[in-house]
Amino acid sequence: MTETIAIVALIEDGRLMLGHRRPARRWYPDCWDLFGGHVEPGESPEQAARRECREEIGVEVLDLHPIEATLDDPAIVAHAFLARRWVGEPVNAEPDEHDAVSWFTAAELPRLRLAQPSYLQWLAGLLERESPPKGTWAEQ
Repeated sequence: MTETIAIVALIEDGRLMLGHRRPARRWYPDCWDLFGGHVEPGESPEQAARRECREEIGVEVLDLHPIEATLDDPAIVAHAFLARRWVGEPVNAEPDEHDAVSWFTAAELPRLRLAQPSYLQWLAGLLERESPPKGTWAEQ
């Protein structure tokens, strides 16, 4: 049996926000993960992604762009999205699920224990594509 999930990569200023799953969590404990969760009956993956962002980090996503994502778990069908704009300041709105939320650069990802080892390659690539080019106003 497969589970269908929606996951969101929130990226701002060349950094990705991840949530650290509590060690007591049944699935994927004590690791860093994207925000998201199960797609509920009657809900589209995009609706699930927006709902999960509201529930988990208290933001209303303004744009969701489907992205290609590879997961290591064959029992999961993942619909992944990139978000660059949202309303609200991301906070840990579900402290029972996450014990921390934080921003990371591509260079910092290899030192993290990620929920899916395959995250490292495609998230680092995504961050590199989404980072401002060198020599732009962002570095000044």
